[in-house]
Amino acid sequence: MANKRILFQVDAFTDEPFKGNPAGVMIVREEVSTDWMQNVAFEMNLSETAFVFPKDNEFQIRYFTPTKEVPLCGHATLASSHIIYELGLIAANEMIKFKAAGADLTIKRENDLIIMDFPKYPIQKTYMHKNFKRLVGFEPIEMYSSIYDWVIAIAPCEDDILNAEPAFDLLNDNGLGHLAITSKCDSNQADFVVRCFAPIAGINEDPVTGSIHCALTPLWSEKLGKLALDSLQLSKRTGHLKVRLNNDRVEIKGKALTIFEAEMKI
Repeated sequence: MANKRILFQVDAFTDEPFKGNPAGVMIVREEVSTDWMQNVAFEMNLSETAFVFPKDNEFQIRYFTPTKEVPLCGHATLASSHIIYELGLIAANEMIKFKAAGADLTIKRENDLIIMDFPKYPIQKTYMHKNFKRLVGFEPIEMYSSIYDWVIAIAPCEDDILNAEPAFDLLNDNGLGHLAITSKCDSNQADFVVRCFAPIAGINEDPVTGSIHCALTPLWSEKLGKLALDSLQLSKRTGHLKVRLNNDRVEIKGKALTIFEAEMKI
């Protein structure tokens, strides 16, 4: 691999092909430019492509949507960890240490689950958006804001999440370019459900969004009175996450599956 640029595609937060959230992963062993990485991410056209740079006993990781670099990404971290373990770059019983722009991350493996340790995001209650129902399709009962311009809207029921049809072309202009909609799970498949939209980053709907659980976990932990929670993301591909609040950290567990690897010719 030392003289080749190998690009992997991994379905994260699932153990079934073509479910969960696909991420591109490249282990980078030579100098590449930010523009080159952005072009690769644009070519892949996935919600995120991660570039992993081995250095001593840790890894720098950078994440790109098709249009911009982002500081933190849960499913691309899971996908990258899966590839590192799969290639034997780190032994299955050892911890992976990532340095990302948004945080230092530690990853470990427990049988077929990968456990990621992320920072808890601060959340605060915010005003009710006056055009929300027209833009998204339901009237929220509460709204919150968090870092990275995330807006979180709590719906009255799970059907509101499932049936929401956002006007993607209008979300950015209305301060909803990073939007998570969530509710308590009424179908007993999980504790809560969620869908995520990020047109500001070139992603209309993200299939499974690990990083937003850094905000959703403390939110639902307080509402439901429990530290360990199951989350179901109701995108077309669907995704399942197990999360736990540990003081100022959030533990996110998931599975991943390699779909293909390809050698780049440029």
